Amino acid sequence: MSMPIDLYYWPTPNGWKISVCLEEMGLPYTTHLIDIGHGDQFAPEFLKISPNNRMPAITDQDGPDSAPVSIFESGAILQYLARKTGQFYGTTERNRITVDQWLMWQMGGLGPMAGQAHHFLKYAPAMDPPNDLPYAKDRYRSEVARLYGVLDRQLAGNEFVAGDFISIADFSIWGWASLWEGQQQTLDDKQNLARWLDDMGQRPGVIAGRALHADKRVDATQNRSSHATLFKR
Repeated sequence: MSMPIDLYYWPTPNGWKISVCLEEMGLPYTTHLIDIGHGDQFAPEFLKISPNNRMPAITDQDGPDSAPVSIFESGAILQYLARKTGQFYGTTERNRITVDQWLMWQMGGLGPMAGQAHHFLKYAPAMDPPNDLPYAKDRYRSEVARLYGVLDRQLAGNEFVAGDFISIADFSIWGWASLWEGQQQTLDDKQNLARWLDDMGQRPGVIAGRALHADKRVDATQNRSSHATLFKR
């Protein structure tokens, strides 16, 4: 039996990518909480694993050549786990090309844009002093809407994001897309996306990964003491 993977985690959309993936793959793991509101991501011991001071990260004691390996960046972690297990990456090179395209779409597009939408729509107006910026709110809300239109059209002809098989691309996108209401989006004109979200939300691995330390997830708008750590460093 393989040794448990060490998961450095906090219950956010980026953290869920890996907790969902590990659950779906049936891999044993040990969770190490990285309280980003408290500043755990800046601890020297964590920076040795994730030099960009961001979670999630993993350490696999049974890495390549049977030697430990630490990995940061959620997309890189997902690709590693898919290669390691042979799961959720399709069965052909064309499958993997499609998975990688949509994984990069999330990493470079949906994640950053949805994150900025959350920031300017929810957190910035609650800061001290408030930063209620209509241009920024409209900019990121509109870009997220455009991206969800792209995703909806992709899902019109596919059960999952990369085709008729579930993949790490789905795990990557689901966490951010599941928070569409907080991004002030609508699904009324995106029935394919609504169907996919419902299907994904019923999977036991997704449910378990989303539930991991869900009690630690708090509304940062109500916790101003965390703002300097989250937004000013």
